[in-house]
Amino acid sequence: MVLAELGGSISRALQQMSNATIIDEKVLNECLNEITRALLQSDVQFKLVRDMQTNIKKIVNLDDLAAGHNKRKIIQQAIFNELCKMLDPGKPSFTPKKAKPSVVMFVGLQGSGKTTTCTKYAYYHQKKGWKPALVCADTFRAGAFDQLKQNATKAKIPFYGSYMESDPVKIAVEGVERFKKENCDLIIVDTSGRHKQEVALFEEMRQVSEATNPDLVIFVMDSSIGQAAFDQAQAFKQSVAVGAVIVTKMDGHAKGGGALSAVAATKSPVIFIGTGEHMDEFEVFDVKPFVSRLLGMGDLSGFMDKIHEVVPMDQQPELLQKLSEGNFTMRIMYEQFQNILKMGPINQVFSMLPGFSSELMPKGREKESQAKIKRYMTMMDSMTNEELDSTNPKLMNDSRIMRIARGAGRQVREVVEMFEEYKRLAKIWSKMKGLKIPKKGDMSALSRNMNAQHMSKVLPPQMLKQIGGMGGLQNLMKQMGSSKDMMGMFGGGDK
Repeated sequence: MVLAELGGSISRALQQMSNATIIDEKVLNECLNEITRALLQSDVQFKLVRDMQTNIKKIVNLDDLAAGHNKRKIIQQAIFNELCKMLDPGKPSFTPKKAKPSVVMFVGLQGSGKTTTCTKYAYYHQKKGWKPALVCADTFRAGAFDQLKQNATKAKIPFYGSYMESDPVKIAVEGVERFKKENCDLIIVDTSGRHKQEVALFEEMRQVSEATNPDLVIFVMDSSIGQAAFDQAQAFKQSVAVGAVIVTKMDGHAKGGGALSAVAATKSPVIFIGTGEHMDEFEVFDVKPFVSRLLGMGDLSGFMDKIHEVVPMDQQPELLQKLSEGNFTMRIMYEQFQNILKMGPINQVFSMLPGFSSELMPKGREKESQAKIKRYMTMMDSMTNEELDSTNPKLMNDSRIMRIARGAGRQVREVVEMFEEYKRLAKIWSKMKGLKIPKKGDMSALSRNMNAQHMSKVLPPQMLKQIGGMGGLQNLMKQMGSSKDMMGMFGGGDK
């Protein structure tokens, strides 16, 4: 992912500065030049980058800083604040409310990924408890209704459209009325796109907007246009009341940073970014957590939200109990694999942990890892309950391994490889044995038991090095221990 490359370049610049023995003007300039180069390569406007550099130098006056000040922290904070300022439009967008019908209209040029984004937006809200529906008012592009129908069916979202009707306004009105009667609380209207900004496109958008009276108009824009995003966002904003922007194809173009900063300059809030073709490759765009992840500082609240999504509250104490007993079965491995797949793309999850970068899991390797997990799960589907619940590795003899391979349609060596992975994870799990589970709400006890020393034994050496050794791990544990979200994960806190 290109944003991972931008984040990696910025993180490396900060890391080199942190490794310097003395922070002087030369080290600061080298760090800022590296960050400037990375932003310009991402097509961020030169004026914005120059202003950012000037502002940081004003804030971080090394001569005026007393000896006791942590210069690294002050520089990092200044860079963080300036990047946030660059990407923040300074105004929030409309947020739909559950159980109250909201109409959201999508507009944009043809080829920007508008129809796919409509379904991703609906799917995201469906997972959060909304009851979405899709209306295809795109009568200009051949195959638009088929595409929306296919996407909606796959995501199990109700849809409306017509092969016969050519009037987009009529379809939009009929679809919105129908889904309001069916008590859908998020009605998404997909409109026609064009190859360029034409008068006909804007006129049609205006008519659909007047007829459906949407609560929010979302402009979908392709990130590959980089700085040109400013003119495009302004043109759409002047024609219809654009309340928010979604930037797509952030995984395939080096101009993503330029597109985000250009849209922010139009004072239009970016609410989501598309990071791939799949339904779950769709991220909420929140400036501070986004910049935090770019700088390798993580986004723990986002990470804990993912944990809450995949591990229901009532299952969390049970999972912790299993952890403290140190008995790792194939069934537990299967459940954890399910949770990992539910969390979405692995590189997104990695980037949420402080000290990690989404560069750690290259795009090809990520797909390879997910395919391997699915392969292991298929093999485990061919196992008996006794085999899944056993903690005795000797139970798995040659005849059982051959039976599992035949049942899953895999080779014997792949089943052996899966058992090797199980043994490796069981060894890690066993090191957590004896972890005392605190009573509900007593999180200080958990912090004492699950200290950095304990965690360092569990983490693979390469991962420990990536975090920054014991010092980095202690900082990570401190952040996690002070997080209210962390309390919720373990069944404590003021929920």
